[in-house]
Amino acid sequence: MSFHEVRFPTALSFGSVGGPERRTEIVALTNGFEERNTPWAQARRRYDAGVSLRSLDDIGDLIAFFEARQGQLHGFRWKDWADYKSCPASVGVDYDDQVIALGDGSRVDFQLIKAYASGLASETRVITKPVAGTVRIGLQGDELQEGVHFALDTATGIVTFTSPPAVGEQVTAGFEFDVPVRFDTDRIQVSVASFKAGDVPQVPVVEVRL
Repeated sequence: MSFHEVRFPTALSFGSVGGPERRTEIVALTNGFEERNTPWAQARRRYDAGVSLRSLDDIGDLIAFFEARQGQLHGFRWKDWADYKSCPASVGVDYDDQVIALGDGSRVDFQLIKAYASGLASETRVITKPVAGTVRIGLQGDELQEGVHFALDTATGIVTFTSPPAVGEQVTAGFEFDVPVRFDTDRIQVSVASFKAGDVPQVPVVEVRL
């Protein structure tokens, strides 16, 4: 599946509508109870970029980006302004935002993850598209230096240590990240007259699994 390591213009994604989607299968039983199940291990995110278009120049930028991706054919990066950090939106990224693993004395590759917790429940999200220059890594409470202690693959979100952390050592990370997405349509319909009257086109975008 082809993926272009390019981000959708942030000026256009800012103001978009969207967020996580879950799929829940619910069966109502004859006794009034119900059974619930889900075939999805993780949420899938959907967005509408059309609502953020503010000018005819924005539409031009959108069409150029759409054509370069050949509609739904190629995936791309998307900044979800409501959820793009390893930490709360109001604070800066730090190296100990997320615990991503414990060392075992031999493993050197670690996947970036983000935990979502509420009460006793928690969900872990795999982060595959970190933003270059924002990733900070820590080991047992000390911040490490990229290029010296570890290397980062921004296309997969995998951190590779130069030497394996010792058994039980806590590997932490802080980062900004994008969502891997594609257009969910092969057609964009725009009417200049309608746009000037306040009618914006629908531009659906959906997360892809990599």
